[in-house]
Amino acid sequence: MKLIKILKVAVIPVLTVFSFLSTSNTALADYLTSNGAGGEYRYELWSSDNNDYYLKIWSNDQGSPESAQSYSTTQSFPSTREALIYFDCNYGGQNLPECPR
Repeated sequence: MKLIKILKVAVIPVLTVFSFLSTSNTALADYLTSNGAGGEYRYELWSSDNNDYYLKIWSNDQGSPESAQSYSTTQSFPSTREALIYFDCNYGGQNLPECPR
């Protein structure tokens, strides 16, 4: 009988608190940071809660990504600068010193 009482008073509350602390209830979200165009393409620069950035890229003649028939999403970048350099070099028709040769 004492064992059951010890379980109710000590162990169960400790396990309950531990489960609440170990469970994350935060959802990651993405945020539109900026948008623009270059060459024949448009982009939206998005950031996530874990400090990654990615681009949605689509053709200029398709309006927006929501109305576009298809758009591509890039890999993640550690900064907005790197994401925009990627767009300029690969889609915007720029010949920047940062562009790979």
